[in-house]
Amino acid sequence: MKNTIKVERAKKDMTQEGLAEKIGVSRQTINSIEKGKYVPSTLLAIKMSDVFGVKVNDIFTLEEEDWS
Repeated sequence: MKNTIKVERAKKDMTQEGLAEKIGVSRQTINSIEKGKYVPSTLLAIKMSDVFGVKVNDIFTLEEEDWS
């Protein structure tokens, strides 16, 4: 799954640490999600979309292999 978290953070001038604090996770969790190593729970995805003011689908996009 692709994501645009880094781009959305840049738009808000927000660090990984700042985002992590807002949604209640560690900076390492944000880093892992950004790098595609960890798929966030629905709750975390919704929290991120609220922080950024966009839809979940604007942040997270399924790739072809996600359908297999």
